[in-house]
Amino acid sequence: MDFIINAEKRDKTGTSYSRNMRRKGSVPGIIYGAGDSQEAILMNKFEIAKNLENDAFYSQVLDISLEGKKQQVILRDIQRHPAKREILHMDFQRIKADEKINVTVPINFINEDVAPGVKIDGGIISHLITELEIVCLPGDIPENITVDLVDLPIDKSIHLSELQLPKGVELTLLQHGDEDSDMAVVVIHKAKAEEVEEDLTAAPEASEVASDQKNDESKDTDKETEE
Repeated sequence: MDFIINAEKRDKTGTSYSRNMRRKGSVPGIIYGAGDSQEAILMNKFEIAKNLENDAFYSQVLDISLEGKKQQVILRDIQRHPAKREILHMDFQRIKADEKINVTVPINFINEDVAPGVKIDGGIISHLITELEIVCLPGDIPENITVDLVDLPIDKSIHLSELQLPKGVELTLLQHGDEDSDMAVVVIHKAKAEEVEEDLTAAPEASEVASDQKNDESKDTDKETEE
């Protein structure tokens, strides 16, 4: 999906000016990087709000139209009001087609309902990681990383090194070959009710052992009394 943001240059800066612009329906922002100077901009808050409803907007290459010229950027930061649903400021980084960049993309989990650990054993799925930082060229940025649970059994997990990545995409966590960085992404574990039931099943055995020990001690006490 292509995203185009219409912007205009902003000559003034400062808290009071930005607050005034937001009252008038604009969102302040900046564009930086790629060897060019920083540019202060204003964007339409309704257009921005609509774009933010799409998850791809946060990680895909965006086009900013400024004074009749388009610049390719990625969204780097959003400042939001702590109490209101209001965007205070946005940062965009310019990109070059031949330079790799770091971006964060969401994980798309599929076939959860047919996973053996769920369908056969009634397990519960835990998403341990929901987004990943990747390194790739701007043209290779995927909308998401797919994790397929079609063969995942109970008490098993899928790790980062097991993911099927699109061509040209690398995981930043695995770039240095550190085994500790190969974290689990998703796991299917037993339902709590089953775990409790297993504990209850094991409990009588422990009680019986304690009871036997108590009976043995009682017999020894009686024997000593008779002597």
